[in-house]
Amino acid sequence: MKQEGATPAAQLTRKYPSSKETPADATPRQCTERALADLSPGAIFWCRAFIFVLTFLLYASFHLSRKPISIVKGELHKHCAPPNEVELSSYKEYAIQIQPVKKLSNESRCGWEPFDKNNYKQLLGALDYSFLCAYAVGMYLSGIIGERLPIRYYLTVGMLASGLFTAMFGLGYFYNIHNLWFYMIAQIANGLVQTTGWPSVVTCIGNWFGKGRRGLIMGIWNSHTSVGNILGSLIAGYWVSTCWGLSFVVPGVIIACLGIVCFLFLIEQPKDFSCACKPSSSSKSYMNGTNKFGVHKPTLNLKETDKLQDPAMQCLLPDRENCMVPLNHNMAVNGEGGTRMSAISFIGALQIPGVIEFSLCLLFAKLVSYTFLFWLPLYITNVEHLDAKRAGDLSTLFDVGGIFGGILAGMISDRLEKRASTCGMMLLLAAPALYMFSAISKMGLEATVVMLLISGALVNGPYALITTAVSADLGTHKSLKGNARALSTVTAIIDGTGSVGAALGPLLAGLISPSGWNNVFYMLMVADACALLFLLRLIRKELQCKMDQTLFKEH
Repeated sequence: MKQEGATPAAQLTRKYPSSKETPADATPRQCTERALADLSPGAIFWCRAFIFVLTFLLYASFHLSRKPISIVKGELHKHCAPPNEVELSSYKEYAIQIQPVKKLSNESRCGWEPFDKNNYKQLLGALDYSFLCAYAVGMYLSGIIGERLPIRYYLTVGMLASGLFTAMFGLGYFYNIHNLWFYMIAQIANGLVQTTGWPSVVTCIGNWFGKGRRGLIMGIWNSHTSVGNILGSLIAGYWVSTCWGLSFVVPGVIIACLGIVCFLFLIEQPKDFSCACKPSSSSKSYMNGTNKFGVHKPTLNLKETDKLQDPAMQCLLPDRENCMVPLNHNMAVNGEGGTRMSAISFIGALQIPGVIEFSLCLLFAKLVSYTFLFWLPLYITNVEHLDAKRAGDLSTLFDVGGIFGGILAGMISDRLEKRASTCGMMLLLAAPALYMFSAISKMGLEATVVMLLISGALVNGPYALITTAVSADLGTHKSLKGNARALSTVTAIIDGTGSVGAALGPLLAGLISPSGWNNVFYMLMVADACALLFLLRLIRKELQCKMDQTLFKEH
C-alpha cells in the first residue's frame, strides 16, 4: 500500500530499493520507465500537460521574435510617389522643389536609410538571407551540441541571446543607425543563437510523449509556430507606424523573460524526477579524479520490462519490438550512478531510413513557407494597397490556416499510419492552391482572406508534420536499438536541411519579385513539386505495405 502524501521519489525507492532490481546497465528509457512506475495516470497526465504548455510557449516566443522583420519591411521602405494634389510635369521638377526642404526626422520620405533606395528589395532580401543562412549552418551544429549538453541550460542561453540580438536590431531606430552591416550582423547573430530552440524543444516533447497519437498531439503542439507568428505580427504591427524600433525590442524582452522561465521550470525528461539507476558492484569502473566512470557493453533484452508497464507508461517509450541494445553502443556510468548511451554520430543519423528523403522534402517545403513568412506582408501591401499595420494583421490569416493544416495533417497521418503519403497528398494540393492565390488575391480583399486560409493549411501542413511527428519517429526509430540520444541530432539534420530552403526562398523572392509577383508564385509551385518528388519512394513503399503492417505502431 502506498502511503498518503508520499513523494514519487520515496515511492520509487520503495519499489526499487536495490541496484539488483535497477541494474546499472539499464538504458535511459528503462530509467524513465522506473522513475514513473509508481506515478498515477493522473500525475503522468498533468506532468505531460505542463511540459506541453511550457515548450509550446517557449518555441512560440522564438517565432514571435522572428516575425517583426517581415512586418517592418513596409516601414523600412515606403511608396514615395508625389502627393496627389501636386501636379508636376516631371519627377525632376518635383525633386527640385523639395530639395531645399529640411527633413524633420531621421527618416527619409521613402523609408529608413539605406532601405529607401530603388534596390530596397535586394537589401531586404539580404537581411532575410543573412538570418536564414546563419540559421541553416548553425542548425547542423546545434543538434550535435544539444545532445551533449543539458537541454535546460542550452535552451536558456539561446533564448537570452535571442532576446539580446532581436532587441539589437530595434535599437538601430533609437540610435539613428543607417549602416546596412549593423542590421546584417544583428540578423546573423540572431540566426545562430535561434538554432538552440528547435532541437531542444522537440527532444523534450519527444521524451515525454510516445508514438501513440503522436501525429495529432504534435500537430496541435506545432501550432506554436503559427501562434508565435500571429503574436509577433500583432505586437510588431502595433508600433510599426509610430516607433518601429519597439517592434523588435518588445519581442526581444518577451523571449528573454521566457528564457528565465525555461531555466526555472523545464523538466527535460520523466526520469529527471528521480532515476533509480545505480551502478552495480559487478560493473567495471575507472577512477577519474573523484568521480567513477564505467563502460558497459551489454546485450539487454527489453521485452521482459514491458510486462511491468501500464498503457500510460508504454506511451512514453519508443517502438522497441524485438529490441536489443547492440554491443557497439557504449553506455557511460558517472559517479552518481547515471547511465547514458553515447550520442549518435552525424553519419549514423543520416543512415536512419527516411532521414535523407524527409530532409530534402522539407528543404523545398520550408522554402515555400518561409517565403510567405518574410514576404507576404509586403506582397499584400503592394497588391491590396494597405498600410504596413493592416497588411501585417491580414497576413496572420496564413498562420491561422497553418494551425488547422498542421492538426489536420497529424490526424490524417495517425489514422492512415502513413506520414509520407499524408505529406504527399497535401503537397499535391498546395501547388494549384498557390496558383489560385496569385490569381484570386487581385480580385479583392474577401478573396484574399479565403485563399490565405487555404494556402496556409496546405503549405504548413506537411512542414509541420515533418518537423514534429516525423522527426520524433525517426529519432526513436527501432534501428537505433534503444539509443534515446539520437532525437536531437536527427531533428537538427532534418530542420537544418529545411533551413537551407528557408534561406533560399526569401532570397529568390527578393531577386525575382522585381520582374513580377507572378514569377515568385511560379517559383513556389516548382518548389512544391520538388518536395513531392523526394517523397515518391517513401510513398510507394507505404502504399505497398500490407494492411496489417504499420510503419508507426502505437504501443
